[in-house]
Amino acid sequence: MYKQRAEDIMERIQALAGISETEGCITRTYGTAAWRQGALTIMSWMQVAGLAVSMDNIGNVRGRLTCGLSGAKTFVIASHMDTVINAGKFDGPLGVIMGLDMLKALIRSRTALPFDIELVAFCDEEGCRFHTTYLGSKVLAGTFEPVLLAHADATGVTIKDVIHANGSHPARLQNDAIPAQDWLGYFEIHIEQGPVLYERDIPVAVVQAIAGQKRIAVTFRGMAGHAGTVPMDMRQDALCCAAEFVQAVERTALLHKDKIVATVGKLQVENAASNVIPGLVTCTLDLRSPDESMLAATYETLQQTAAAICKQRNIRFEWMPVQETAPVLCDVGLNALLTAAIADAGYKPVALVSGAGHDAVAIAAVAPVSMLFVRCFKGISHHPLEDVALKDLIAAVEVADNFIQHVIHQYDQVWKYQH
Repeated sequence: MYKQRAEDIMERIQALAGISETEGCITRTYGTAAWRQGALTIMSWMQVAGLAVSMDNIGNVRGRLTCGLSGAKTFVIASHMDTVINAGKFDGPLGVIMGLDMLKALIRSRTALPFDIELVAFCDEEGCRFHTTYLGSKVLAGTFEPVLLAHADATGVTIKDVIHANGSHPARLQNDAIPAQDWLGYFEIHIEQGPVLYERDIPVAVVQAIAGQKRIAVTFRGMAGHAGTVPMDMRQDALCCAAEFVQAVERTALLHKDKIVATVGKLQVENAASNVIPGLVTCTLDLRSPDESMLAATYETLQQTAAAICKQRNIRFEWMPVQETAPVLCDVGLNALLTAAIADAGYKPVALVSGAGHDAVAIAAVAPVSMLFVRCFKGISHHPLEDVALKDLIAAVEVADNFIQHVIHQYDQVWKYQH
């Protein structure tokens, strides 16, 4: 039974992977024609399954299975349908399509629900087109900031334009939120996007926490000069200064390697030439940790380190925070049920911290959240080689079934007691 369901899930993942902005790779960014085709495809699958289906004003595809009880709360199962550029098949769509499989199983078994379940394919989690993450989940949580509507892509098209082009209305976004008092919980299935499960030969894991992030743009301003005429001890070389800072970032993170990761992922030399001393260099700094105090301390340490390096080298620098999200702890109660679901399926429960961000970050503002990680090939993600073995998908299907049954049983007891 689980094998056939896993094969069906895999078939739909492959079908969605065939919908792309460009041939030869998978790219489905928010608001494009390929994105809309993908959304309509998911809608059709939900409708065939028997869900009450809609697309909200931001573009989330939503399928609802109602219990018929007055005042019922809502349990949300979700992931995202957008991709990065030149993506893999599984990041996002795995959770959406597995969620649909879970609801189909409940419908087939005529399971009596003590709450409503809503399956959501979030419109934009990656933020590739407009450099804004969690657009869809922020709307669902009621935390969408109207200022985001003015964000534009490289061609000048804004998020507001996309919403209008999709036949929707920005003014109605607030109406699409699930009120905080109506939430029961949130569950997301996602590939690990890291190598731990692959290296330890384990198919699934419970997500214990999602790392907080701080992203900073750093600018080093020196003085450009002739490479052949300015003596070495009289230079204000912005690139040498930046290089020293990059090494300091690595050393600092290695001192606390179990608690934080730090990455300088982009380095740009203005007016670069082989015979010119670099005068202006910009770089990005990405800090991530599930420990908020460690994240804050490392941020301060590296800012002070940059200042000290620049002072010694007679370089001016600018430190500009770009984005910040706090660490998110997954719900203890839901994680206990997920841990039991893994054990019931015959696997050793393992808890991991997610270094990547997920829609659960936005939803955690209004509801208890839980996540199941599924092993992926060598931990590769955001890349065409991203892959999930069928045997791991079979394991995940069984665990997901066990989990929702545990949630139903536990809440059913609570509902009966209250009524």
